[in-house]
Amino acid sequence: MYDWDEVLRDAERQPGAGPGGEDRLIVNMGPQHPSTHGVLRLILEIEGESVIEARCGIGYLHTGIEKNLEFRNWTQAVTFLTRADYLMPLFNETVYCRAVEALLGVEADVPPRAEVIRVLLMELNRISSHLVAIATGGMELGATTVMTNGFRDREPILDILETITGNRMNHAYVRPGGLVQDLPDGVVEDIRTLIAEFPKRLRDYERLLNGSPVFQGRTKGVGYLDLAGCMALGVTGPMLRATGLPHDLRKAEPYLGYDTYEFDVPTETGCDAYSRYVVRFNEMAESLRIIGQALDRLEPGPVMLADPKIAWPARLALGSSDGLGTSEEWVRHIMAQSMEALIHHFKLVTEGFAVPAGQVYSAVESPRGELGAHVVSDGGTRPFRVHLRDPSFTHLAAVPAMAEGGMLADVVAVVASVDPVLGGADR
Repeated sequence: MYDWDEVLRDAERQPGAGPGGEDRLIVNMGPQHPSTHGVLRLILEIEGESVIEARCGIGYLHTGIEKNLEFRNWTQAVTFLTRADYLMPLFNETVYCRAVEALLGVEADVPPRAEVIRVLLMELNRISSHLVAIATGGMELGATTVMTNGFRDREPILDILETITGNRMNHAYVRPGGLVQDLPDGVVEDIRTLIAEFPKRLRDYERLLNGSPVFQGRTKGVGYLDLAGCMALGVTGPMLRATGLPHDLRKAEPYLGYDTYEFDVPTETGCDAYSRYVVRFNEMAESLRIIGQALDRLEPGPVMLADPKIAWPARLALGSSDGLGTSEEWVRHIMAQSMEALIHHFKLVTEGFAVPAGQVYSAVESPRGELGAHVVSDGGTRPFRVHLRDPSFTHLAAVPAMAEGGMLADVVAVVASVDPVLGGADR
C-alpha cells in the first residue's frame, strides 16, 4: 500500500513507472459524463485489463451546503438542503424538517394531510430517481434505448412535481411544520392517471433489460459485494437489499405512518450489479402501490401546523399582484385585519423562529439508502450544525471492494450499480 501523495506522484510519471512495476499503470477515469457520473474521479492502478487498486476522488462540486446552513435561518436552510442530492430533493427536505420538528417537539402536531403528501411526493421522487439510475446505467453500458425511455418516463413525474411545487427539481416545498402550500386543483387526477399507465412502461424495461443476454453479461457477477461487506462498509438501500437482507427504514424504523401502508421490500441474492438493478426496478412497482394508498388517504385539512410562531406565514396563490406569489387574501389579513399576524409574519420572514438547544438524528429511506440528518441547535434562530449522512458518500467507499480484481471495463458497471449522486457526496 502507498499513501495518497504517492498515488498522485505516480500518476504524473511516465506510463509503466507505477509502484507495482513496469507492467502496471496509474490511470484516471473521470471526472466526466458518462461512466463516472460527472464529477467522480477514479484513480485506478491497472495491470493489463485488470484493476489492481481503485481510489475515489470526490470534492469537485464545492457546494458548501452544510456550512451555508449556519448562516441562514431554519426555514431558509431547506432551499440549500434540497440541492444536496439533486435527484432526491424531497427526501433531503423531509429528513431535515423532521429533525427540526423533533427539536421543536411538534412532531405530533404536523397535520396528517401534510404527512400523507410528504409520503406521496417522496415515492414519486423515488421512481424518478430510480429511472435516472436505470437510464444512465443502461446508457453507460451501451443500451441507449434505455436512456431514452428512462428520461421519457421521468418527464410526467417532473411535470407533476412542478405543478405542485413550482419547480421540476430543488423544490423547497417541505418546511418545518408541514408544507409550503396545499396540492393544486386537478393534480390528484393527474397522479392517478400516471400510476395507472406506469406499469405498462415498466414492462418495456423488462423486455429491454431483464431478458437481454448482453445486459446480463455486463452486470451478472460484476461488482460483487456480499452482506458481510455491506455491513462492514455501512452500505444500505438497494445495494444492501441485493444481498438478500430486507432492511428498509420504512419497515424497520417507520416514519410518516409508513407502517400503515401495504408494500413489500424487494430483495435479490446475487450481490452484483444485476441484482441491484432488479431491486430498483421492483421498488418502482412498490412505490406505485404506496402512491395509490396515499391518494386514497388524502382528507381535507391544513398542511401546516397551527402555531403562528413557527408556521411559515406566507399564503401563496397563482397570479398574485406582488410578484412573489403571496395571495391577496393573506396580504389583506396581515395589513388590515390582524396586527398579531403582521408581527408574526414580519418576525418569521426576517429573523425566523428559535429552536431549543439540543441535537437530533433523523433518517429516511431514500432511493440510495439511509439518508440521515444530524441537526444541532444552540437555541438560536439558525442551525448551529447540520450534517447529512448521505448514502452516495458512504457507498463510494465500497467501489474499491467491488472493482479491484475485476476488469477495467467493469468499473463502469460497478459505479452505475452504486448510483452515486455527487451533489450528496460533496455537500
